[in-house]
Amino acid sequence: MNPVRPSPFPSGAPWRVQLLATCLCDAFYDDLARATVEVLEHLGCVVEFPEGQTCCGQPAFNSGDWPASRRVVRHTVLTFDGDLPVVVPSGSCAAMLRHGAPLEFENESDRPAVQALGARTWELAEFIVHGLGVTAWPGRYEATVAFHRACHTRGTASTEAATRLLGSIAGLRLVAVGEAEQCCGFGGTFAVGFPNVSAGIGTLKLEHIRAAQPDVLVSTDMSCLMHLGGLAEKQGTPLPTRHFAQILRDALRQGGLL
Repeated sequence: MNPVRPSPFPSGAPWRVQLLATCLCDAFYDDLARATVEVLEHLGCVVEFPEGQTCCGQPAFNSGDWPASRRVVRHTVLTFDGDLPVVVPSGSCAAMLRHGAPLEFENESDRPAVQALGARTWELAEFIVHGLGVTAWPGRYEATVAFHRACHTRGTASTEAATRLLGSIAGLRLVAVGEAEQCCGFGGTFAVGFPNVSAGIGTLKLEHIRAAQPDVLVSTDMSCLMHLGGLAEKQGTPLPTRHFAQILRDALRQGGLL
């Protein structure tokens, strides 16, 4: 199946989108939510933020509590009512709404509404490149960057979109990381239920990242960055991390465009 999704915007149409900021933005990464809005507005989008939003339902889904997850998903469907594209700075949350939620609603009468929300949900990088048609990013960012491909972006065009934009930024040097397909070990509730296994996977991932000698580690998923950054700090060798949206926003700032 072709991972590139068709653009939701007819030529000349106003670019109105809804932002799903995610519970991790709410709890830990408020600057990422701001960066996402600044990036989308720079591109000419009018960003709407439904105030009632909570979570995509993935924590309960991954834990096997599908009845609880379905309650959260139903709330999300009502909160993001309409037909506007829903943009989320997280491949994990996008994957949940596109694939996880329809799976747990397979025998539910409201499955069509859940599928409809998933069909118009976009991870930020793929939305910029394949939704809006932007293939190069202005500004400047002086750093050597290693990019971590989150597991939930497999089967989508997100990694290709993110690395294309990052590689186009003046001053930014994108370096390859060994075993690029390897998981970071977080896995949401997996890190809680199996902490030793999770830390072992993350430690191996960090070894490959450090071998590339980046100034900063970048990903489209803050959960991976939280896990890897936390492990690195615990090991006494902190590794600066930035979300993809923060790099785009900072490049605009350093280039005097924002």
